[in-house]
Amino acid sequence: MHSEATPVEGDLSEAVSVFVELRPRLFGIAYRVLGSAVEAEDVVQEVWLRWQRTDRTLVISPVAFLSSTTTRLAINVAQSARVRRETYIGPWLPEPVDTSNDPEVGAERAEALELALLLVLQRLSPTERAAYVLREAFDYAYPDIARILGLSPVNVRKIVSRARKHLTEDQRDSVDAAEHRTLLQTFVAAARQGDVAGLEALLTPDAVSLSDGNGIRGAARVPVLGRARVANLSTAHPRFWPTVEAEPVEANGRGGILIHRDGRPATFMTVAATSRGIHQVMWVFNPAKIAAFLDSRTRHRSAPALCV
Repeated sequence: MHSEATPVEGDLSEAVSVFVELRPRLFGIAYRVLGSAVEAEDVVQEVWLRWQRTDRTLVISPVAFLSSTTTRLAINVAQSARVRRETYIGPWLPEPVDTSNDPEVGAERAEALELALLLVLQRLSPTERAAYVLREAFDYAYPDIARILGLSPVNVRKIVSRARKHLTEDQRDSVDAAEHRTLLQTFVAAARQGDVAGLEALLTPDAVSLSDGNGIRGAARVPVLGRARVANLSTAHPRFWPTVEAEPVEANGRGGILIHRDGRPATFMTVAATSRGIHQVMWVFNPAKIAAFLDSRTRHRSAPALCV
């Protein structure tokens, strides 16, 4: 279907045009599989380099070629990332990305984008994750997914069905974006006031708080379980809330809070909720992930330069 060749200068501008048009989709695939904006950008950059070196006159479908290359590279990165995350200190959360400019991050629909769902996706194998993402977020046909993954269409259907079942158990009835924003704002207001009873009223009995800090001071290294403990943790530092500024942001299609300390963004937090209340509170303290979020706020407003 394709082979590597020295690119012809005359058709490079067309290659750039095709790639730039498909770039949001390629990033969207890689990001959902990896849960990391930084790793997804690396994958997309590698796909661009391969696209340059490919004899594009032999490529029947640029969309198929680029999607396939992105998916396979993302699966490879995910397999090595799994080993790296075994040494991560404390809970690991996906890197939030700004979606105020592109609410769906390149997908046919905003599926498999919420942080809580991306976290659940990590329980699947990289191949299962890729199959689910291609089908549910990007609406690829089963035979096309089978070709990308080197599996039979029957097998792909089974994988997607199994993944869907596994994920819907955790995401049964997520509230919509407006209700989510209201719950988040109410939660932050109660936490600021030290209103433990008010927080408990918002939380489900089995609520969990996850702090991603990779060993940073002040971040809980184990999940905090239960309504009372999560409420107490959220108000545990009376000196914390009065010394910070909370900026409402949009991340992964949902509301989030970017917490500034001494004028610098230091923490990201959001919640996951169903009709029964908030069941997950997520705090990102890891400076690298905060930097990645800030980078995404500018990067996705204008496509980054390609290394030609």
